[in-house]
Amino acid sequence: IYLHIANLILKYSSFGIKPIIFQPKIIAKYGYPAEAHTVKTADGYLLTMHRIPHSNKGKPADGRPRPPIFLQHGLLGSSADWIVRGPHKALAYILSDSGYDVWMGNARGNTYSRSHMGYYDLPAEINHVLNVTNQTDLIYVGHSMGTTMFYVLASTRPEYTPKIRAMFSLAPVAFMARVKSPIRFLAPFAEDIDFVLNFLGDGEFLPQNKIIKFLSRYGCELATIEKEICENIIFAIVGFDSSQFNQALLPIVLGHFPAGSSTKTVLHYAQEIRSGKFQMYDYGAEKNMKRYGTSKAPEYDLNAIQVPISLHYSLNDWLANVDDVKLLYHRLPNTIGKYRVSLPQFNHLDFLWANDIEKLLFNNLLYLINKEAFRPGNSTDSRL
Repeated sequence: IYLHIANLILKYSSFGIKPIIFQPKIIAKYGYPAEAHTVKTADGYLLTMHRIPHSNKGKPADGRPRPPIFLQHGLLGSSADWIVRGPHKALAYILSDSGYDVWMGNARGNTYSRSHMGYYDLPAEINHVLNVTNQTDLIYVGHSMGTTMFYVLASTRPEYTPKIRAMFSLAPVAFMARVKSPIRFLAPFAEDIDFVLNFLGDGEFLPQNKIIKFLSRYGCELATIEKEICENIIFAIVGFDSSQFNQALLPIVLGHFPAGSSTKTVLHYAQEIRSGKFQMYDYGAEKNMKRYGTSKAPEYDLNAIQVPISLHYSLNDWLANVDDVKLLYHRLPNTIGKYRVSLPQFNHLDFLWANDIEKLLFNNLLYLINKEAFRPGNSTDSRL
């Protein structure tokens, strides 16, 4: 499947389009300040974060701090997801123009951050953001896997609750029993850990590199029917919505997506599809006993999550199914709202790149973010 996607990158590259550019250069191109930060986790891994400290209009004249906001991408994505649509359209720029200090994380295993995601990633990045900005809390926005990562953090590291002002879940993924995406076909293999890791490799899953591009020459022929398969394969994974997908963005999107992920992350999702539970990684009975003290992988304790959470979902999302989202909503103890996108065709990636995303999602999202960011008690109240 992803060889077909990678072939599109090759196709557009042959026309002289070179969409893959190091992230800060893309941001700086539009006059915004851009920074790349290397964050070392407690277990020794290096993660890359990207930052837009203020808008292209310059720093605030009064010198007061901007509220920090943390954006975490989804499965096979990267920090580029938040800027692909450009100024006035992509969420990172919109937030920057609205007065926020924007930080974008990169999960382990993707183009900008390597090795497996772990227990220490989000804590290290959150600590870094707060230390650099000299603030006590931040707003967190996650898409897809970016929501999963947060639920894991908030349920296992309660000491981080005071550091998160509020969390906004776009296409939230926790329970996955009703997933419609072809990714569900991995579920039957979820219990055969050794087989999957030997087959896919115990490392990066679909990294954005030259090998994938080279192999794609033989994975997607130039016949008309193959072209159609290539151009529709994204919809086959996340849900069909051609009305909201801008074809002109395709070479740019494919220049950054798929950015790769951890093989174990993909396998973990397959396990959750199979089990119908939001639980820790299942290593098998013997290894589970050594790691968890029980033969079965424990479920994450959603009741332990005290951070205010807003859920945003859609009817045509093949990865974040409506019923799975509703189950999550009822299991979370401190929700501040559940919002369904009004367009029935809106899919999983439309949360990032839909043509009418401002009207359908971002306007309301920004209103809700502002409401939480500037409520009494925020470390940036002096701005008001």
